[in-house]
Amino acid sequence: MTADLPKTPRLAPPVAVGSLNGRKSREIHIEPDAAACAEVAQYLGLSGIRKFRFHGWLAPLADRDWEVSGKLGASVVQPCAVTLAPVTSRIDERIVRQFIADWSEPDAEEVEMTLDERLEPLGNQIDLSAIVIEALALALPEFPRAAGVALNPEGVIRAAPDGETPLDDDAVKPFAGLAALRDKLDRG
Repeated sequence: MTADLPKTPRLAPPVAVGSLNGRKSREIHIEPDAAACAEVAQYLGLSGIRKFRFHGWLAPLADRDWEVSGKLGASVVQPCAVTLAPVTSRIDERIVRQFIADWSEPDAEEVEMTLDERLEPLGNQIDLSAIVIEALALALPEFPRAAGVALNPEGVIRAAPDGETPLDDDAVKPFAGLAALRDKLDRG
């Protein structure tokens, strides 16, 4: 049995390919309200999204293919990977996705994968919400760090809340104290 995946938040209605007007480009503007931003933040496991905007175009390519291109801008809040303090990051990402009408999945046992991550098969609709949310997820910092949290000369992150001393190596080895006690009991 597989677990149900959460439904992608809907920021814009999907575009039905059959409704595309011949070979005419369409402007896309997505700027979700606070409630939609909160829904996307929850979906992506973020503490919050302060700003979220996508502006671009849905434009025809050769024959029956289409391209979504534009700029994604967002301000996201994540917990610091060390202290859990909120960290705000600015995301500015260029998005390009090409939807290919004559897409065919290879049927050989071993195939060479294309390195072009922009290409996708063209289905009955183009889900703009999924495109921008995926781009945001891929652009998020993997290990956000709060101000003042840095690697020490040994290459280890050390941080503590204000007014507290960071743990040292001896403090994070609880069995070292037991070993010293064992050695003392063996001698005495």
